[in-house]
Amino acid sequence: MNQIAFITQNHGKVEELRAKAKPFGVNIKHCDAAYPELQVDTLEEVVRNALAFCRSRFPSPFIVEDSGLFVEELHGFPGPYSAYIYKTIGIEGVLKLARTGTAARFESVIGCCSHGAKLFKGSVEGVITQPRGHGGFGFDPIFEYENQTFGEMTVEEKNTLSHRSKSAASFLAWASTVL
Repeated sequence: MNQIAFITQNHGKVEELRAKAKPFGVNIKHCDAAYPELQVDTLEEVVRNALAFCRSRFPSPFIVEDSGLFVEELHGFPGPYSAYIYKTIGIEGVLKLARTGTAARFESVIGCCSHGAKLFKGSVEGVITQPRGHGGFGFDPIFEYENQTFGEMTVEEKNTLSHRSKSAASFLAWASTVL
């Protein structure tokens, strides 16, 4: 089985990716480490910077991932600033800024350091809603997809359609043939 390290302090992300990786014959090893998450304008920039920082500190192959909630009426905010916004104003703060029912999307970018650097993207469209459910993490309880929030979904349900699931599927299809 191919093994790749996932550099993150977010255990939820690791479990989500591990579940997706098994059928591809890829083993995700958790590397519980931090790296600077630059406050830049795109997820791709965040991931490229993280790869550059980690390249000299961790053996390849490894991956990093960044994701964000992009609210249409807020011109994509919080976007790549989602982790910071979640820590500072939280779900309640975003709900003060965005109306319930407004279009939103979750985006994910996985960056892999192996045979150079490669990025894999995924997104899912939905709407902002009042918090529902206790599953998932981050903004999952206020992101509704087809009448159900990510916070109401089981891990298995979310893993079949989430933004990270989509970026992971692209990454894993590539990794299963290259690693």
